[in-house]
Amino acid sequence: MASRRPALSDTGRESAINSGRVIVAGALVLLAFVTLGWRYYSLQIVDYQQFLVQSERNRVRLEAVPPKRGLIYDRKGRLLASNEPSHRLSIVLERVDDLDELLAQLKALVVISEDDIRRFEQRRRRRRPYDPVPLKLQLSDEDMAVLAVNRHQLTGIAIEAQLTRHYPYGDLLSHVVGYVGRINEREAATLDEAAYQGTLHIGKIGLEKRYEALLHGTVGYQNVETNAHGRILRVLDQQPPTDGANLYLYLDVDLQRVAAEALGDQRGAVVALDPKNGGVLALVSNPSFDANLFVNGISRRDYNALRNNPDTPLLNRAVQGRYPPGSTVKPMLGLAGLEMGLVTAETMIPDPGWYSLPGDSRRYRDWILRIRGTGHADEVNLQMAIAQSCDVYYYDLAREMGIDRMADALAPFGFGAPTGIDITSEKAGILPSSEWKQRAMGQPWYPGETLSAGIGQGYMLATPLQLAQATVALANRGESFTPSVVRRIGNKQVGGLPREPVAASEDHWATVIAGMVDVVHNRRGTAHAIAGGLNYTIAGKTGTSQVIGIAQDEEYDEDTIAERHRNHGWFIAFAPVDAPSIVVAVLAENGGGSSAAYPVARQVIDQWLLAGAVDG
Repeated sequence: MASRRPALSDTGRESAINSGRVIVAGALVLLAFVTLGWRYYSLQIVDYQQFLVQSERNRVRLEAVPPKRGLIYDRKGRLLASNEPSHRLSIVLERVDDLDELLAQLKALVVISEDDIRRFEQRRRRRRPYDPVPLKLQLSDEDMAVLAVNRHQLTGIAIEAQLTRHYPYGDLLSHVVGYVGRINEREAATLDEAAYQGTLHIGKIGLEKRYEALLHGTVGYQNVETNAHGRILRVLDQQPPTDGANLYLYLDVDLQRVAAEALGDQRGAVVALDPKNGGVLALVSNPSFDANLFVNGISRRDYNALRNNPDTPLLNRAVQGRYPPGSTVKPMLGLAGLEMGLVTAETMIPDPGWYSLPGDSRRYRDWILRIRGTGHADEVNLQMAIAQSCDVYYYDLAREMGIDRMADALAPFGFGAPTGIDITSEKAGILPSSEWKQRAMGQPWYPGETLSAGIGQGYMLATPLQLAQATVALANRGESFTPSVVRRIGNKQVGGLPREPVAASEDHWATVIAGMVDVVHNRRGTAHAIAGGLNYTIAGKTGTSQVIGIAQDEEYDEDTIAERHRNHGWFIAFAPVDAPSIVVAVLAENGGGSSAAYPVARQVIDQWLLAGAVDG
């Protein structure tokens, strides 16, 4: 059988297969081109604006430029609150792939506390996109060096230059100048976000808080070009900020220091005012604290140490401490008695060393009774009663006057109301009356309480600042001013706002002031101990106020009483008498009596009158 020849190739079929393959390949290529074209169209046309913005954010960023905070100077031009250059560590979250890993790296390089992390988390919740979020506000030179060496491994960090508030006098002025601190969540919720963009600090107390709007300034803006790591390459355009206004004070640092040193370790306060305009020359509260601790966030340990200190260094005793004014109110009440016609300069009151209300056997003792066993003299007039601080005279005057007329007489001197000083947290004190007691306690007023009020005890409370303001009215024979720490804001003069004057006849003023002069310059005056070597005349008034009650048949024995239960000591004064240029009020808290207060006043007045104080 003949062999078969092999079948020939099916060219038609192969051609069809090849054609199909070419069509499929062409379709795939066409599809690829269509996809690429659509994607190109989407990028360039449909989503152009979105990707443009993202691209610009990677390259151009709008940054807030915080203003420089205004400076604070004393009357002689010495800087009390400055702005010091420093650096902070921040993170741009959009440039970070793994935040936890970055934080771990940073913790291995520099000290980052749990408080730093907590505040960082708070800030990141209220940031704008691409804004650096501060992590550590104060970098040391060593921190800067370590971060610079390792920066290539720390994508997303930013080292930012800043100005940090600094208080060169430490704890000397903390209660009056105050301090700035980090903006907390409560404050952030109430602040104008645009006005504080880029600002991390705000005034917390004192002048820093009271004048925050002026000290802060107005924020500026700039467009900057950055690289992929967020480092600024150049500034494209900017609107510069407006710096905060500078404050120039009446306060004198030398006088402040002398007052603080005179108090020493004694808890208390010193307020010195200029009687010509109400300017605050010194305002000391002791003990104090270093305001610099609060600027970038005080540690929990340091804050707890201040808060739990039994001496309460955070309390501004000069404007927040409320104490019975004791016998310092006697000149004002004596003036009221003269004006009401209840007494004259010649009226003599018997003084056996104690006083009883008609029909009442209880004896209200004079402080002199435990020393002499009798009164100041057989009979006492007003000038003697002021000079020797005779309680019996004022018991009798208080009974004649009554509590409500007493309140009416003391109110024009500023008792029972804030003075309006331009620092924060001032307390009003208490000026009792029958209406006040009924409103506050739901109880009637009793006659014995009137006698206590007549010597500045009982419910009556005043701050050292209130007593200083009342003394200004005595020094000026009726005229006084709202106390002001700030003398000038930029070139604008402030302060010197007059209060409603205290009306009284010239003869009555003369009688009261003569008694105050005798307090120091008469050998039986209660502050005669500071008269030695004086070449100017001081008018003053001592005061002692009880902290705890003493039963009628008991005696005050300082040696057996706990230190914090001892009497407070007061002294108010002005000098020179003929042309007063300084008024001083001194509180010695639990000092035992006025002998702890009037030596302080003497040193303060000497510094002002004899050390050549000049206007700044």
